[in-house]
Amino acid sequence: MNEAEAAIAERYRLMSPQLNERQRRWFAATEARTFGRGGIAAAARACGLAENTVRKGLAELEDPEPLAPGRVRKPGAGRKRVEDNDPELLTQLRKLVEGDARGDPEQPLLWTAKSLRTLAGELSDRGHRAGKDAVAGLLKSKLHFSLQSTRKTLEGTQHPDRDAQFEHINQTVGAAIAAGHPAISIDTKKKELVGEFQNAGREWHPAGHAPKANTYDFPSMADGKAIPYGVYDIADDVGFVSVGIDRDTAQFSVAAIAAWWRQLGKTAYPQATSLTVTADCGGSNGNRTRLWKTELQGLANQTGLQIHVCHFPPGTSKWRRVAGEGLTPRRSQIPA
Repeated sequence: MNEAEAAIAERYRLMSPQLNERQRRWFAATEARTFGRGGIAAAARACGLAENTVRKGLAELEDPEPLAPGRVRKPGAGRKRVEDNDPELLTQLRKLVEGDARGDPEQPLLWTAKSLRTLAGELSDRGHRAGKDAVAGLLKSKLHFSLQSTRKTLEGTQHPDRDAQFEHINQTVGAAIAAGHPAISIDTKKKELVGEFQNAGREWHPAGHAPKANTYDFPSMADGKAIPYGVYDIADDVGFVSVGIDRDTAQFSVAAIAAWWRQLGKTAYPQATSLTVTADCGGSNGNRTRLWKTELQGLANQTGLQIHVCHFPPGTSKWRRVAGEGLTPRRSQIPA
């Protein structure tokens, strides 16, 4: 690099942190034009850019129709999305997360026990190149899934029949919905302290009149604790949330299901004779909790419903379809 190129490199070093992609091209193009013969190669070496980038900058300087203010590239320019370059990629990814029931976009439960890297590797084996970040983006933005993990338990983490168990759950739920019977998914949501505590949500208030919250989130400062328990109607895509103020117990979880049935389920499914419930293996609705089974039998006796419970295998990750932003809460009484 000669003295002239070194001067260009120094000017570029000082200016580049303040320049966007478009402005860097223009800077290099201006230096190339000023340099004279061999200016494109000299500016490219000094700025560490490709010669084609410098030529593009020169063309943009001479373009009678410059880019609109605020744009760095022309519309349609830049790297194409992976699904645009490979139209079959999305179809193949859907097949991987749908298990054996492929090509059915209306499955009530879609899952995978595979990591993003594993999915990317299987796509590559099928001739479709996509990194783990691209796979995660497609699952969220195109297939409308969110990653939800089960509780951390040691039992069955590598069970050889977990895929078969998922397929059984999928068929059971699908059969219940096809027969006009309710199928619900249940789970305890994040516990919340009751009082003037900081939360991530936002509400509309006059400017400068934001609600005040305590500086510290100590449990001793709370008026109580709220325990949301979600019941999600898979077929109707409707959520129902009951809020407890004591503990997450088997009685509470069954009471939440009973409240859903009285307020929503009985009206939505007047001819129902059975209820299918999907749940994680741990917590108040765990597969080894005897009180949970006893309380469910009591609910079955009261309602006359045959209740079928399907527990997801522990130690797996499930990509569940998200309805909008999540459950639409209908709350019971929450202590002030």
